[in-house]
Amino acid sequence: MRDSFLFNALATSFLAGEPNVDQLVSRATRALGAPWPWLRPLARRYAGAFAGKTQPRRKEVARFLSRDAGFARARAKYSHQITVAEWLVAPSQMQPAAAVSALDLPTIVSVRELADWLRVDVTDLEWLADLKALAYKNGEPKLRHYRYQILAKRSGGLRLVEAPKAHLKGLQRQILKRILEKVPPHPAVHGFVKGRSIKTFVQPHVGKQVVLRMDLHDFFPSFAGARVQAFFRTLGYPERVADLLGGLCTNATPRDVWSGFPMAMDQLRDARALHSRPHLPQGAPTSPLLANSCAYRVDCRLTGLAKSAGADYTRYADDLAFSGDAELESRIGRFSVHVVAILMEEGFRVNHHKTRVMRRGVRQHLAGLVANKHPNIARPDYDRLKAILTNCVRFGPDGQNREGIARFREHLEGRVAFAAAVNPARGNKLRAILGRIRWT
Repeated sequence: MRDSFLFNALATSFLAGEPNVDQLVSRATRALGAPWPWLRPLARRYAGAFAGKTQPRRKEVARFLSRDAGFARARAKYSHQITVAEWLVAPSQMQPAAAVSALDLPTIVSVRELADWLRVDVTDLEWLADLKALAYKNGEPKLRHYRYQILAKRSGGLRLVEAPKAHLKGLQRQILKRILEKVPPHPAVHGFVKGRSIKTFVQPHVGKQVVLRMDLHDFFPSFAGARVQAFFRTLGYPERVADLLGGLCTNATPRDVWSGFPMAMDQLRDARALHSRPHLPQGAPTSPLLANSCAYRVDCRLTGLAKSAGADYTRYADDLAFSGDAELESRIGRFSVHVVAILMEEGFRVNHHKTRVMRRGVRQHLAGLVANKHPNIARPDYDRLKAILTNCVRFGPDGQNREGIARFREHLEGRVAFAAAVNPARGNKLRAILGRIRWT
């Protein structure tokens, strides 16, 4: 018998039910047609290898079996006696991880059920999920599922906005509303979470002796498609369903998208390499909550590290903040090294140019707010906005839109609303000036 056939048959039996040792042995005995004495030790090793982890793919289990020394000895000893008597099929049921088993998620156990749930044909579902990356390989923009826009950051970097087209965006919104919004975020996360904001992100760090700020490079593209598919398997969806859900929420950017945009050769090479693999697209409605969920483990690790140093930790998208008093200040250098090590182990890159250690005697600045005494917008930012509004009253708004901002009125209203949410007293002063502007 070919080993690959045996590995896949045994892997299928292991995945066809609960992963406890007795049931693993029972299913493997059915698959092989005999109660081999080496099955129980093999089942124990399998349970130990995958305990507490996301349900593995069949190929991952087959790889484990091919590398298991005990199984190799059994195959050598009984090579002509081991046969596959029955190919077990995984049951049509959800198998969520224990931590998410109580969530009220839609039950979807087959490709057909997923297509029906999304109200699309199976063919359209597979085309939109694009697990074979056909849109990446195809040179015809009309056959692609995203529109692309490259923006230059003020810091000198690049941001690629990948906006899904209407059909795919509708499916993503359904996944967002009926699956992703039911998954609770980590307590340290404040970005893209209802009831939390930049103000709640900053609040735990107010009045601290030292604040450490870090920023992550290329936050959304850092989440690979395989990581997103593993998250959906954690929610209990069978492998094929999880793969398609992940495909609907990720994208591989065609190389020609970058053509004609002025950038250095090394910058172009890095951008292409990062975006050419399936990743969370910045511009899809599902990406923010998926990023939070896929970063759950790193948030747990960073929270634990912070507690060990008597510190607090919060995250707002790609902005990370740690704060504490004398204990953290005395070890801030070593602490920051441990933070970077954890982030690298979890697949993130730190933008070291934006790392700041801010002690009590300087302005402690987080996500555009000052955290020294209470969350507040920086005085220069407030004065600048107040001056723009005052000039709009005196000279009219047309001459004050020097950056050519589209929908300038809505832009100013948004900035005033943000200021009011952070500091109501200052916000009321700005609103009063805003109300005196005469718009044509």
